[in-house]
Amino acid sequence: MSDYKKTVLFDEHNNLGAKMVPFAGFMMPLQYDGILKEHNYVRNEAGIFDVSHMGEFFISGKNAKKFIQMVTTNDIENIIPGKAQYSAFCNEDGGIIDDLIIYHLGDQYMLVVNAANIDKNFSWLKKNLIEDVSLENKSEKYSLLALQGPKSKEFLTKIFPEISSLTYYETLLPNRDGVIIARTGYSGEKGYEIYAPNDLAKAIWIKILNLSDGIHPVGLGCRDSLRLEMGYCLYGNELNEGTTPIESGLGWITKLSTNFIGSQKLISNLPQKKLVPLISNERAIPRAGYDVFDKEKNNIGVVTSGGMSPMLKQGIALASIKKNFSVNSEFYVKIRDKYFLFHKTRLPFYKEGTYLSD
Repeated sequence: MSDYKKTVLFDEHNNLGAKMVPFAGFMMPLQYDGILKEHNYVRNEAGIFDVSHMGEFFISGKNAKKFIQMVTTNDIENIIPGKAQYSAFCNEDGGIIDDLIIYHLGDQYMLVVNAANIDKNFSWLKKNLIEDVSLENKSEKYSLLALQGPKSKEFLTKIFPEISSLTYYETLLPNRDGVIIARTGYSGEKGYEIYAPNDLAKAIWIKILNLSDGIHPVGLGCRDSLRLEMGYCLYGNELNEGTTPIESGLGWITKLSTNFIGSQKLISNLPQKKLVPLISNERAIPRAGYDVFDKEKNNIGVVTSGGMSPMLKQGIALASIKKNFSVNSEFYVKIRDKYFLFHKTRLPFYKEGTYLSD
């Protein structure tokens, strides 16, 4: 365990009886009361995650916007101070280095990246840095708490009344303590992400948990099942350097006219595969790595993420399918030497999420 990093809340998780597991170089809470229970807490009440393993980069300077436009796929011109944007970094070949959220904080930008990619991302950004841009990696100085669930606003306004006016993908500017609160999340429910200097994180975590019996500590296990029900991509599963944003269903954050790194390859090279959401009426639980076939039993792709949806009680999957077969309506996933029928569907799988509600 000594080889793994710990968040500042490590002792709190142990005190709460969390099952701790290695994840992206950290010891992180997988679950407390069980993944299914915690999934339902977030869908019906509120759950608080410690996701302090995520990385935070701060970019400022005269050419900050120009630099971000160059290294990210979305159009940074579309956000003003107090807004956030989902985006990605691409390599020269158009493959995804990472996905991220950009927060416009007025005089600076905060880029939040995946934990496993912090060092890789920072090195890549430094390599591409231009004049009059300041780039800082503050990942080890910040903790990230995510309060998610339909009752999250009702609870969090008791501590931070200023969040009451935030709508989806809006952020407050840093307060005098350096705390940043945004209406973002990875669950499909109304929720808030609280970026706090490490010395404040424990007090905020305890204060939130003590607000109500309707707030539960929840772990990374249900974070994965929640994001899958929404069809949200996960780096290492749907996203990797051999897959383009177009092939991952992220064409909506890929603005080729901005001429970002990798955009020319995306213009000249046609997609070779497509991310397809699949659902089954059979008793089938698909898992990442399972092969996908057409009705003639030709191997046409692979499941990138899959499982049993706790809310739908059906097997669901995201699958990377060879482009010319992606128009099919029926697919077969091979599970323990048996072929199970899956149908193409529309995302999100779970359509009752409250993330857009007031």
